[in-house]
Amino acid sequence: MSRPEYLAPPEIFYNEEEARKYTHNSRIIEIQEQMCERAVELLALPENQPCYLLDLGCGSGLSGSVLEEQGHVWVGVDISKSMLDVATEREVEGDLLLGDMGQGCPFRAGTFDGAVSISALQWLCNADKTSHKPVKRLYKFFSTLYACLSRSARAVLQFYPENSDQMELLTQQAMKAGFYGGVVVDYPNSTKAKKFFLVLMTGGNMALPKALGTETASTGVSYISRQERLKNIRGKSLKKSRDWILEKKERRRRQGKEVRADSRYTGRKRSGRF
Repeated sequence: MSRPEYLAPPEIFYNEEEARKYTHNSRIIEIQEQMCERAVELLALPENQPCYLLDLGCGSGLSGSVLEEQGHVWVGVDISKSMLDVATEREVEGDLLLGDMGQGCPFRAGTFDGAVSISALQWLCNADKTSHKPVKRLYKFFSTLYACLSRSARAVLQFYPENSDQMELLTQQAMKAGFYGGVVVDYPNSTKAKKFFLVLMTGGNMALPKALGTETASTGVSYISRQERLKNIRGKSLKKSRDWILEKKERRRRQGKEVRADSRYTGRKRSGRF
């Protein structure tokens, strides 16, 4: 069976007929709700506190209904007008916006407490037009998503990777945009229950959540920021970074040269000049 993203662009594939069929399929509704509930769990939101969330590729509002039930306020973005029309008919409580994820998230910096996306991310890996460059579109998406999240927020994006190369493409562009995190794979040994969640963190590199159906803390690919990756590749600190400055100052101290006192940004105090 062909993957939907290979049949037509999303705004064409999810026409009025497909949007209504999708929204009234009890099996799809159940799966969407389960995946959104899991995505919210991976967001690690404060308990008993309503949050302002972004639903990317919100479709007809199936995942948004889960957010509402959990007491959160949400904004949904989707490229299919037909899907949004059905969401409006369903009288979902979220604000809806017609938009292409590949053109970026058009929100002010620090707007959202978190973001979720169910079954939409893999569409950005396709070039539906000659002007579409998947790498550029993915970076635009991730960099603007990073900007519109608060600095302690997470984004959890459930997706269906075609292969390991596609998964690597997604994680690389997210890392380049400033995110930490990785891919959590629930039930990795099950054909039907296996689910991929890209868990993105803005507040620093932390351990990935435990995957369901495993004994380990997580299953999948974890990754670090571009600065740390470059440091690991080169075996030395990135120029002008805090570690680079400290290393340079320490070399000058060993040479008996005067060094300016470290500030609270660079560590220990010493007298002298840099």
